[in-house]
Amino acid sequence: MKIIASVQGMQKITSDLHKKSKTIGFIPTMGALHKGHLKLISESKKNNDITVVSIFVNPAQFSPTEDLARYPRPLEHDKKLLEQEKVDYLFHPNVKTMYPNGFQTYVTPNNLSNILEGKSRPGHFAGVATIVLKLFNLVNPTNAYFGQKDFQQCIVIKQMVRDLNLPVKINIVPTVRDKDGLALSSRNVFLSSQERLQALSLYQSLLLGKKLILAGNKNVKKIKAEMNNYLQKYKLIRLDYIEICNIEDLSIVKVASKKAVILITAFVGKTRLIDNIII
Repeated sequence: MKIIASVQGMQKITSDLHKKSKTIGFIPTMGALHKGHLKLISESKKNNDITVVSIFVNPAQFSPTEDLARYPRPLEHDKKLLEQEKVDYLFHPNVKTMYPNGFQTYVTPNNLSNILEGKSRPGHFAGVATIVLKLFNLVNPTNAYFGQKDFQQCIVIKQMVRDLNLPVKINIVPTVRDKDGLALSSRNVFLSSQERLQALSLYQSLLLGKKLILAGNKNVKKIKAEMNNYLQKYKLIRLDYIEICNIEDLSIVKVASKKAVILITAFVGKTRLIDNIII
């Protein structure tokens, strides 16, 4: 595995690869890699000649009140994992490389950046869309891979690719979970043993919501209330939101159906976790 830190170095490598008609699979990450990331890498390696992974903790997607300083950065461990997975290139730039002095151009997804996660985290998706576009321009991938756990992020990136005519196929890979059902997340390391146990209630509430919809329940308010009631017995859970949305554009549905996704976000102790389930 070759490690690249410069913009020019990454651009030259991928330009040369395209001249050789090589397909490039790309997985953008913020590091603290887990089995969810490894699944994305596996999908890339199956379908592309070359696999590139980036590790960059993007300050533009954190608000001043969020956990940028606390975000885990186990770089040496991440490098070993990537080497074991036989990744071809690791792109690991620093902040000044990606946001040089005078940087002022951002990509802002209008409607999608103001709902759900965007409403709870103002400016978050402008930071996400901007860094992903920059990385796409540097890596010039044939395919890019994202996890379903960050469902709204996936929709934002798909929209950006359509709107800006980017020549990359976006591949969404199902959420990877631990045996007990907890969605894998880099932030899970912050959970105490008791918090982790109660965090399982998020997925259980999603399963409850899905069960209700598949049983024919269409009343969105009642389904959300049932899910919320289930969570009430877990004292370490502080719900941010539950929403049932159209799977294509994340518009909030008035009548629940099998063409929907249920999204949930909650604080477990001080750690904010997200999850979702497709009906």
